[in-house]
Formats: sequence, C-alpha cells, structure tokens
Amino acid sequence: MSNEIESPPSSAIDPAAVVGHVHLKVADLQRSIRFYSDALGFEVTQRMGDDAAFLGAGGYHHHVGLNTWESSGGNPPPAGSTGLYHVAFRYPNRAALATAFRRLLESSIPLEGAADHGVSEALYLRDPDRNGVELYYDRPWQDWPRDSAGGLQMFTRALDLEDLLRA
Repeated sequence: MSNEIESPPSSAIDPAAVVGHVHLKVADLQRSIRFYSDALGFEVTQRMGDDAAFLGAGGYHHHVGLNTWESSGGNPPPAGSTGLYHVAFRYPNRAALATAFRRLLESSIPLEGAADHGVSEALYLRDPDRNGVELYYDRPWQDWPRDSAGGLQMFTRALDLEDLLRA
C-alpha cells in the first residue's frame, strides 16, 4: 500500500459550460408562443408545423424549445411530483431586468415572488403550463455578500420592485 495521496481524476465540468436552452412540453403551442414571445420578448426562430417552435434572443438559434409531441391538451404535473422547478433567464444588467418587469406588467403577467439574493435580483412567475420561470440579473461577483473567511453568503430578502422600475 502506497502512502502517496493520489489526485482525484478531473471530473469537474468545464467552467465555460452554460445552459444552452430549455425544451418544454406544453399543452397549447400557440398559447405558449404568445407567452414566451409577447410577454418575455423571445423571437420565434423556427416552427415545426403545429407541433413545435423554437424561440431565441439576439439572433441565437433558440433559448426555448416548445413542443406538444407528448403533451397536447395535457395538464401540469400535480404538486408534490418531480419535474422542472423553474427555468431561469439571466439578463445582462439591472436595467434590462427592469425592462422585462415592465413588459410583464404591460402583459398583466402576475409575479409569484421577487427576491434579492445578494448575488442577484430575481422575479418569479409561471408560464401558461405552470412551469416556473425566473428572470434575474447577477450583481458583479465582487459585490456578492461574503463572510469573514470569504465564503459566499447568499440570502433571500424582498426585492424593492419600485426601485427596480427606476433602474
């Protein structure tokens, strides 16, 4: 038996990896397209007949895929079941998040919550199929709350929505 300590194999994901898109099963394709395009502002980049659509921002092929392949006319999963908790869309700055919030207000989309997490500010809502949606922006990492040892100290506090609208 060797006394040498072996380094574990590098199994960490590449730090440059990102979530590329979310693909959701929906009950009514047109209703979901209206929500993701009209209320959130994504652009339809491609349709696959009456069964699927892909929506993106900034010319990207798609951030959101929607389909009715297994879910046309279906119901949301019942409370207490597994599945997607929420999908989160990160905005580049606070002003962009404020613009998104104004868009929600104009579309009469209710919030389920709004939180300041120290590292970010977030708005929480539901899409037409009751999927959780988070709209947020990250504060610069140097402004993240830390303890005396430098460890991250996230929290959840009420977000001042009036202050956000002034951004």
